[in-house]
Amino acid sequence: MKTAATILTGIVAFEHLYILWMEMFAWETVGKRVFKGSLPETMFTPTKGLAANQGLYNGFLAAGLIWTFFIENEAWKQNVSVFFLSCVIIAGVYGAITASKKIFVVQALPAIIALIFVLLSAR
Repeated sequence: MKTAATILTGIVAFEHLYILWMEMFAWETVGKRVFKGSLPETMFTPTKGLAANQGLYNGFLAAGLIWTFFIENEAWKQNVSVFFLSCVIIAGVYGAITASKKIFVVQALPAIIALIFVLLSAR
């Protein structure tokens, strides 16, 4: 169970590293493909700074999740994992409500699954 929790947490962390890269460094190329239909093509250049800011926040989420791989105390590791996975879930739910339902599936759902495994692995 702990191995599955670690792998799932790693997947969520990797996803947020990818989002960091896309929003900070590839907004006008990859971002256009990912958000095709969500934003007019003319909006990517003027929103480059805003996207980079969002990417930075996704990087903080990834850093927190990656940090859990280096925590030796199991209780502390679980608490930090629960905190950062919960942050991802809240961001995903908010994004689904305010921007696109797809965000729930792409962002919140993997974090919910990882959180369930983290909580079950503590038993």
